[in-house]
Amino acid sequence: MKQALALLLVWVSICTTHAQEQTTPLLSPRAYVKTKHVDISYGQPSVRGRVIFGELVPYGQVWRAGANEATEITFRRKATLAGVPVDTGTYSFFVIPAEKEWLIILNKQLGQWGAYEYDKHKDKDVLKAPVPVQSLSKPQEKLNYKLSKKTLTISWDKTSVSIPLIIN
Repeated sequence: MKQALALLLVWVSICTTHAQEQTTPLLSPRAYVKTKHVDISYGQPSVRGRVIFGELVPYGQVWRAGANEATEITFRRKATLAGVPVDTGTYSFFVIPAEKEWLIILNKQLGQWGAYEYDKHKDKDVLKAPVPVQSLSKPQEKLNYKLSKKTLTISWDKTSVSIPLIIN
């Protein structure tokens, strides 16, 4: 009887812990932008009082352009991103931020966690292109990706970049 009661208590403890894990919201939940020809999946962090560019996201270092897993972008039609032709497919999306411009990177290696192993896979880059940085007049709390007919815009905190995009 004591063993059955002990097993019951362990089972209740496991179920309660599992239920709590499922209801705890992520600090940087997965966000999605979906259009007819392009999809973007990224971890959406918030500023939460931190200094973002130059500190949390260091200048001159590869960044996953989001939180948690590397950002992924899928093109269902051939496209031109930042003036560079891109085939259909899904790519990991990275940037190397600097104060005045970002280097955007598309990489064929999927399933990367952050940018920790980017150097191991950088030979799979299919695009590297610089884009100018713009200052936002009003800080944006959450990292945001926006697709328009001619632009992929990334904005967070006081910074924004607009990447020319043509869907062929």
